[in-house]
Amino acid sequence: MTDAVTIIGGGLAGCEAAWQCAEQGVPVRLYEMRPARRTPAHATGQLAEIVCSNSFKSDEVNTAPHLLKEELRRAKSLLIAVAEATRVPAGAALAIDRERFAAEVTARIAAHPRITVIREEVASIPGEGVVVIATGPLTSDALAADIQRLAGAERLYFYDAIAPVVDAETINYDVVFRAARYGKGGDDYLNCPLDKARYEAFVDALLAAECVAPKEFEADKASYFEACLPIEVAARRGRETLRFGPMKPVGLRDPRTGEEPYAVVQLRQENLMADSYSLVGFQNSVKWGAQKDLLRMIPGLERAEFLKFGQVHRNTYVNGPKLLTPTLQVKHQSRLFFAGQISGVEGYVESLATGLAVGRWAAALIKGRPLIPIPRASALGSLINYVARCENNDYQPVNITFALLPPLAEAEARRLRRKPERRARQIALALAAFEEWLRMMEAAPAMATDGEAA
Repeated sequence: MTDAVTIIGGGLAGCEAAWQCAEQGVPVRLYEMRPARRTPAHATGQLAEIVCSNSFKSDEVNTAPHLLKEELRRAKSLLIAVAEATRVPAGAALAIDRERFAAEVTARIAAHPRITVIREEVASIPGEGVVVIATGPLTSDALAADIQRLAGAERLYFYDAIAPVVDAETINYDVVFRAARYGKGGDDYLNCPLDKARYEAFVDALLAAECVAPKEFEADKASYFEACLPIEVAARRGRETLRFGPMKPVGLRDPRTGEEPYAVVQLRQENLMADSYSLVGFQNSVKWGAQKDLLRMIPGLERAEFLKFGQVHRNTYVNGPKLLTPTLQVKHQSRLFFAGQISGVEGYVESLATGLAVGRWAAALIKGRPLIPIPRASALGSLINYVARCENNDYQPVNITFALLPPLAEAEARRLRRKPERRARQIALALAAFEEWLRMMEAAPAMATDGEAA
């Protein structure tokens, strides 16, 4: 086995895995096919370019996304540190300036003395050495076919979507108002208020709009990730669905009327210059011409110019419980790891979190040290436990939630009657378990074997 780790994919998971591996003293060859080979969603050749929302979700204490980020901070995550250095106002969420974020990650990775970035496509899984496959949801067709052969089963995928982005100068500030839901985080969001008549008209137009159809070979298997439904799919489930989803007005009050609007479209700042805003939760597959007309029905966006329209793209992922171990190694080839969305997680932080774990495990494998699974009591351990051990026959990628963590002991749950108290206890247990894993990985001695791990 060679003394370097090969990582395929320069997205969030691949970059975090490369950094963690290199920081453990192990050389890394990081392959990224862009810009020579483009994807349907990426616009640049930068490493760690994000193409959907610019939000790393809530950073509010006592939430599951915050817990996962806190674990990553304690493990010295590169990407979380860069995200915090490039954050933009977003209330209680950690949102980033996506261009500055990608540029900084690219610079840090390129400058690391133990990381070699190779700009070429990998069309098949290397036949030897420790390999991390972190090609993300837009894995090239050639490599995806080889992964399908490795998995010995039909490739799985679901559809993900990108929300529109509007030029800040073309927003009508006489109509929108600044506020964060329930006043959390100040006034970081712009809010477009709709009365009932405008909401009904918008839903009518949305339901009648022509959408981009999936390719013929995909159509019979098309499914959507429930946490990221295109708005037209949500609207087909019922006329009020959007009012309980991305257009919910709860926790917002229009300062001009003093009342809660019937519905609201929220806009979130895209970068530090505040020259563009994304429409929160407004991913869709409406054809671009019709989409422009549709979005201009929203109060405050009547003359909006869109820097990016919403679109839908296919995400590829493997069936983790059938293919992967609790250390995200391939069951029948322990030298191979999967990390990121292709492993069966959903979300930026979840993806880079698996990259962090795999980077450390890959380095341990090279150094002949034991690969210690992350305790399920932690957020990251719970996430990976789901990927490797989910018993649901309809396996779907997942975000981090408290539902993934083990419940408190019955006696402790009875003692802590209030939900915030129970959450605080789960968080304390999770952080303690995660820090113990970090200590164990650091202290583990080299094994007297050839370096292969089960």
